[in-house]
Amino acid sequence: MTWARHSSRPDPAEDQSRMAGVRAEEEVRLTLQNGRAARTVAGHASDAIDCAELLAMLGLEGVQKKHVQRT
Repeated sequence: MTWARHSSRPDPAEDQSRMAGVRAEEEVRLTLQNGRAARTVAGHASDAIDCAELLAMLGLEGVQKKHVQRT
């Protein structure tokens, strides 16, 4: 019986590429999730100051700025 040799080390370039893809997908997912959270907060806030304070408490104050810049 012959044994096939399998490399125990993954190709570093392939691994880097896969991780870059995973990071990009995660960034898109988090951006969408944060946008939804910001819209939910805005819908329940009593005024602009309340909205800004709530977003800051959740660490989402940058979401508004990103959204405004894209539109």
